[in-house]
Amino acid sequence: MDSYQTPLSSRYASKEMSKLFSSGTRFGTWRKLWLNLAIAEKELGLAISDKAIEQMKANLDLDEAQMKVAAEEEKKRRHDVMAHVHTFGTVAPEAAGIIHLGATSCYVTDNADLIFLREGLDILLPKLAVVISRFSSFAEKYRDLPTLGFTHFQPAQLTTVGKRATLWIQELLWDLRNLERSRNDLGFRGVKGTTGTQASFLTLFNGDHDKVEALDQRVTELFDFPYAYPVTGQTYSRKIDADVLGPLSSFGATVHKIATDIRLLANLKEIEEPFEKDQIGSSAMAYKRNPMRCERACSLARHLMVIYQNTLMTSSVQWLERTLDDSANRRVTIPEAFLTADILLTTLQNISEGLVVYPKVIGRRISQELPFMATENIIMAIVKKGGDRQECHEKIRVLSHEAGSVVKEQGGENDLIERVKKDKYFEPIWNELDELLDPSTFVGRAPEQVDGFIKNWVNPALEKYQDSLKNVKTAELSV
Repeated sequence: MDSYQTPLSSRYASKEMSKLFSSGTRFGTWRKLWLNLAIAEKELGLAISDKAIEQMKANLDLDEAQMKVAAEEEKKRRHDVMAHVHTFGTVAPEAAGIIHLGATSCYVTDNADLIFLREGLDILLPKLAVVISRFSSFAEKYRDLPTLGFTHFQPAQLTTVGKRATLWIQELLWDLRNLERSRNDLGFRGVKGTTGTQASFLTLFNGDHDKVEALDQRVTELFDFPYAYPVTGQTYSRKIDADVLGPLSSFGATVHKIATDIRLLANLKEIEEPFEKDQIGSSAMAYKRNPMRCERACSLARHLMVIYQNTLMTSSVQWLERTLDDSANRRVTIPEAFLTADILLTTLQNISEGLVVYPKVIGRRISQELPFMATENIIMAIVKKGGDRQECHEKIRVLSHEAGSVVKEQGGENDLIERVKKDKYFEPIWNELDELLDPSTFVGRAPEQVDGFIKNWVNPALEKYQDSLKNVKTAELSV
């Protein structure tokens, strides 16, 4: 397996994310960093030949033979960067003497990592936009379908299926905002030298501070970063990793919340994740329809949330200008965070594109609880007919307890309304009961909230991703 990848990427992650964190991409990026350093140094007056630049440009991608040479060199030298400096020099001999000129290993390793953080976010953001779009379509479709609300997972006032989905979407929008902020805030390590003082480059340019600053700026521009961090040690601050993985971890919490909600609703048989024609839920219980996708999402979301702790601990123990106990940890932590987020987005898209709603089950559950919720409406209707509120309250209280006993102790259906219809006291409103029990009158402004939320919040947030939303393929879930 690729030494710079994790088991997650070998099967489940997208090809573009797997490629980003592959050895080929990493070492090819190192070569681009050496090339752009040489270009900038040449522009500022160092004696670097055109042929050296041309040979470097012509050999940015490593073939299998080059990878093998580099692996042998690393085995011998026990230093990956120097192994690749040597290997690059074998195919760009005119540049062999100036590759890595004035730089320290972290010039390539750290700047490359910042590039990967940026490109990883560029992969994730459009995918997140797609998921938001899919759930928004679901919310619009079911904007006015009444459903029982739950607080403490106990029956509460009605909401709508679409309104509940907006709770998911709002958190996804916050994740989109947080990841965009993180992406746009990323800087470049630039050209800083062994302990961040730029001493080696000051020597190269004979003490010319302006040229050293120009070199730092030029290399940063060549990689299209808005700025370079003004000061660094040997490495860029590992707090930057936390600034990126923090929003990814927060996204994991969102996914876990959404997937858990769907799992709870699946148990109630109100909503289910996609279930394929020949899918088997259990090897022993043939009738089962286990929420496998949502369970996978919860499992990986927990992993993503935990990864963030690694970045905090690593950041906190970087002694003085740097220590090397960050390296092995980050080679696992950063790729795994992005690969996991990538898998979660594919899984969530697959779920959002195939959610199944069972209105009759939802309606039956409403009918079991709504009579209790309608008691205040019944009381108000009696008062409007000239009745006494306190007297009505007592009568409805007694009938409610009797009906509750039937439900809880006898396992029967809620017969509160039948009791109301048989009690002469309520005769003045018998012909109004159907209207008083119409579920749509119990959802408040839920449908209008869905409309306003999508118009005023979702659509503006997705505007910049319209090209990505066009012709998006339905997400297929790996086994």
